[in-house]
Amino acid sequence: MKTLLVTGGSRGIGAACCLGAAREGWAVGVNYRGNRAAADRVVARIAGAGGQALALAGDVAVDVDTMLDRLEAAFGPITGLVNNAGILDKATPLTEISLERWQRIQDVNATGAFLVLQKTADRMIRAGVGGAIVNMSSMAAPLGAAGEFVDYAASKGAVESLTIGAARELGPHGIRVNAIRPGLIATDIQADTGDANRAERLAGTVPLGRAGTAEEVAEAAVWLLSDRASYVAGAILPVSGGR
Repeated sequence: MKTLLVTGGSRGIGAACCLGAAREGWAVGVNYRGNRAAADRVVARIAGAGGQALALAGDVAVDVDTMLDRLEAAFGPITGLVNNAGILDKATPLTEISLERWQRIQDVNATGAFLVLQKTADRMIRAGVGGAIVNMSSMAAPLGAAGEFVDYAASKGAVESLTIGAARELGPHGIRVNAIRPGLIATDIQADTGDANRAERLAGTVPLGRAGTAEEVAEAAVWLLSDRASYVAGAILPVSGGR
């Protein structure tokens, strides 16, 4: 059985990754931090289509081992990870970002991603099964998110460096590590910026002329998890409409 953990799997890109991976035969651990009802809806959709899934409560900066223990007890050794959990805050100039906000963003987006990858990779190595890891970065990393959330952009830059280093270190163990850079994606995380219409407002800045969907990002993630991407490692794939 192929066993997958998707952090932040209850909404948006994470939920789309859960559903897409389940269609490809993965048994999915749907991680959530606070919204159990949303995670349960994702699990129910997977089960309704004949797949297997489990809702896993947990903070990625604290509860990784507990989540992995539950997932492996249910479905066997973990062989896939979509390292997706992340947060951002309201659009704020650099000079007004508080240290508390900076630390909170880094704790979830950078430290949390590191801990999930580290502990998942350790289990993959000990099990000797290999695996595939997809880290979720953002086009904010190369673009910088000036005037909006440079703290978020910096945290995603850390994710990209982690991806490159981990790919080189874990490749000899049969573990492929890659990252995706979503661009302007129409999900409810846009409302966290204080502008629920942000995706619609900025669609004209995208060469393809529109915001992307969570499902389009998930298609890339599911491909990177699959054997169809068997020689892809250390890649950072933009899914951004050319932005």
